[in-house]
Amino acid sequence: MASFSVPINPLPPPVNRRPDGKPEISLTAKERDEEKRREKVNRKIASQKATSMKLRSEATKAVIGDKSGPSNSKEPLPLLENLRAHIAALRWESALNVFDQLREQLWYRPDSDIYIKLIVVLGKCKQPEKAHSLFQAMISEGCGVNRESYTALLSAYSRNGLFDKAFSLLEEMKNSLDCKPDVHTYSILIKSCVQVSAFDKVDSLLSVMASQGIKPNTVTYSTLIDAYGKTRKFAKMEATLGEMLREGQCEHDVWTMNSTLRAFGSSGQIETMEKYYDKFQCAGIQPTIETFNVLLDSYGKAGSYEKLCAVMEYMQKYYFSWTLVTYNIVLEAFGRAGNLKQMELLFRSMRSDRIKPNCVTLCSLVRAYGKARKAEKILGVLHFIENADVMLDIVFFNCLVHAYGKMGCFVEMKGVLEMMERKGCKADGITYRTMIKAYKKGGMNSHAKELKGSFASVQKSSPGLERQNLQHSVSRFDSNPAS
Repeated sequence: MASFSVPINPLPPPVNRRPDGKPEISLTAKERDEEKRREKVNRKIASQKATSMKLRSEATKAVIGDKSGPSNSKEPLPLLENLRAHIAALRWESALNVFDQLREQLWYRPDSDIYIKLIVVLGKCKQPEKAHSLFQAMISEGCGVNRESYTALLSAYSRNGLFDKAFSLLEEMKNSLDCKPDVHTYSILIKSCVQVSAFDKVDSLLSVMASQGIKPNTVTYSTLIDAYGKTRKFAKMEATLGEMLREGQCEHDVWTMNSTLRAFGSSGQIETMEKYYDKFQCAGIQPTIETFNVLLDSYGKAGSYEKLCAVMEYMQKYYFSWTLVTYNIVLEAFGRAGNLKQMELLFRSMRSDRIKPNCVTLCSLVRAYGKARKAEKILGVLHFIENADVMLDIVFFNCLVHAYGKMGCFVEMKGVLEMMERKGCKADGITYRTMIKAYKKGGMNSHAKELKGSFASVQKSSPGLERQNLQHSVSRFDSNPAS
């Protein structure tokens, strides 16, 4: 029988190992007892550490819960970014809510800059009393008041017509050591005064500035030039402009130029406007799209269509992109001239440029078609509105009522009231008076009498409605030179 030799294993024999990976080494009974004792002690120490860590964690959560309500403490960056976004959008209620959350955080430290920004926002949003409360809270939290915080509160008072409080605060600043008013403080107060045509207060402030050695800056001069121009105080406007140019330290800018051109252009002084346009250009001030909008608006209102077209060609030649305001100005100008073909061409160009029409645009179209007695064209505008996302206001509906009334389309004119009701817009005194006038002119006295009764009941139930709608119309027209 053949015998086989067993091959030699090249690997070393296996070693018995414990579960912890260490070789099994035989120990004496005494050594085994000592090892068990050490393991028991280590387990006890580890258990005590875990319990201690858990208690500290629960205590921290309890403190945070007491400080910031049911939710845990929030990260600083998202809260601050959220606050900045609400401030930039002038959402004062949301901004204050976020600020309250901010103040409840463990990491919060009072910051005067945040308070100042919020006070400015409250002033702009017609909340002067809340601005004052926030000013007091800033002091109570230990933030030192300075010129900027005083100026912010003064601005909140003055822009809301609380001039007694604003001037009282100015005196307080003048009597302080570290918060003396500067040119920025006075410029803000001057701007608020000219907005209500309180030019006596303006003269007084300018005298005080001169007595304290504070010279007006570019903002001060531009504010005065714009105000004098809007109120047609041309002698004072030119005197202020001359003083600014003589001063030398105040460089006139494009805002100064636009204010000057708008003042003369809107009053029909086209030659004077052109003279100053040349002067500003010689001084190195380059026109912007806003400058051209002023020129277009002035030429359109003056009926200088050749010059208006020349400005349009210049803008096209040098690649000035048209804005919504630009289109509204030229549409209104050609509609007023009865050039419907050019107006419609510009409206198509506006849509091809993907510029969304607004109520001012639509009013220009309706007025032009009403003047040309093109009822079918107005119907086309209404069809456009049905397929477009355009917010309609009382001004547009009144324009539509006037156009239909002028053409004698009484059924369509009455239908505007139903359209307003569907759109959630209430008729005002202008609506009813326009309709009554149209009915009387068309010999429909019974309809006029019936409408007078409806108007009286509306006035009785909503006495402030017409005033609110009128204020809305004025603010919208003031904010857009095209209107």
